[in-house]
Amino acid sequence: MPMIYIRCCQRGLFITLFTACLASAQSPKPVLKTDKGYVRGLVENNILVFKGVPYAAPPVGSLRFMPPIEHAAWTDTLAATKFSSIATQASGKKVIGSEDCLTLNVYTPAIGGKKRAVVVWVHGGSMTAGSGSGMDGHAFADNDNIVTVTINYRLGVFGFMYLGDLDKRFASSGNNGVLDCIMALTWIRNNISAFGGDPKRVTIMGESAGAKLLSAVLCAPKSAGLFQQYIAESGAVQCIRDTVTAKNERLQIFSGANAAGDNISSLLTLPADSLIKLQAKVRTGVSGTSFFGPVIDGVVINSDPYQYAADHKLPKIKALMGTNETEGSLFTSIDPRYKHPDSLLLKEMFGDDYPMVYKSYQEWSKTLSPENGVVKTLTQYMYQMHTYRWAKSLSQTGLPVWMYRFDYSKLPLGPAHASELPFVWYQSSTKMNDSLKKRLAINMHYAWVAFITTGNPNIKSLPHWPNYDISKKDIMVFNETSTVSSLSEVFDDQTFPSSVFVLKK
Repeated sequence: MPMIYIRCCQRGLFITLFTACLASAQSPKPVLKTDKGYVRGLVENNILVFKGVPYAAPPVGSLRFMPPIEHAAWTDTLAATKFSSIATQASGKKVIGSEDCLTLNVYTPAIGGKKRAVVVWVHGGSMTAGSGSGMDGHAFADNDNIVTVTINYRLGVFGFMYLGDLDKRFASSGNNGVLDCIMALTWIRNNISAFGGDPKRVTIMGESAGAKLLSAVLCAPKSAGLFQQYIAESGAVQCIRDTVTAKNERLQIFSGANAAGDNISSLLTLPADSLIKLQAKVRTGVSGTSFFGPVIDGVVINSDPYQYAADHKLPKIKALMGTNETEGSLFTSIDPRYKHPDSLLLKEMFGDDYPMVYKSYQEWSKTLSPENGVVKTLTQYMYQMHTYRWAKSLSQTGLPVWMYRFDYSKLPLGPAHASELPFVWYQSSTKMNDSLKKRLAINMHYAWVAFITTGNPNIKSLPHWPNYDISKKDIMVFNETSTVSSLSEVFDDQTFPSSVFVLKK
């Protein structure tokens, strides 16, 4: 009887099987097929979620410090119901996480119907901390019909320690974090359709180190065609450094250690926690904010990012960028020494760039309180100046750019670094008793949603938000009452290089 059904009702069988497949995907334990095998997720808040899906092989053993490679195919259905291990990192005096960390999480409203816009979140954390699970993908997936992907990438010495001067096999080691992002985006291009996403409508989004890392991805030729839009919150290309700085950073980490910084074999065999502890002795807290970053290695990143943009080599993307009004107040709260910094303290944070920073700090402190003077100094030299430089560079190449500034001051630290995140990632279930604060959160969130889904952040509840033009300098100022402001000037210390941290010796 089944054979007769198959021969006579092939079309009906196809419909039956297709319906069964959809039912499986929407069941409490949905199963989907990737290019490496089947994955089983779960249903959360009435959407499908797949956690800890590997996008590359574990970078362990002989693959430590090497570029990411494809994960081997698996035969059995892979359980994707729990977040995987975060990247190896320091947590106080402990070392947590694992080198086996190259995974991503997918939150999708559904797998049927028209393919949806995709947003890919890359976390911050000074390129030494954090994880993809740190932000809740439900914020954009549950009600906004956006497929949301959050990723892990290698951190600290594993993601950004340059070894190319020692062994050509590790020529790209200073950009492993960049290559991890590119590998994740490649996985998304190859697989996101199965999860209900459109591989031709991908927005990459990051904050702080995540924004800086994605800015480096933007300048890496290997990323061409993998995304169409870019959101950079409090970060641009200021952490891309030269190989001299990268080499000297490595030597600082291993100075006086049993494992010398020029001994590849010992670096490959040292336990992961030993490497992280060596790293933590050199740079922790505020002083480590810009110590690690991508490298102009001639392999992954070939030239200065501003020259790369000027040569019209950037992909034709749309950009949404901005900063917070007093970014630096977060850092003075973390380390009170920075409320009254001296040149030695600023050298910890800026390396050989510190004299220019100290000069401006002394000048601003003549008219501002010491604390406000240092907040302005850190805000400008770590974030705002670089964001506006990069926005100018992008707009001059003809790319559409929308600029914002987050000014909402009714927070414990004011509009400090990272304070915009709860507003961008606002969820309707979030309790806010202040109606103006809630309106701000709704406006910011839906401006981001509009950009991700349509390529334009304008929404009806906000004034018209024009593209950034260096002659007008129009930006959206997000506050209790959000307005468009035309900046009279943008601070730019012409003596300060493109990299926020430099070590020449």
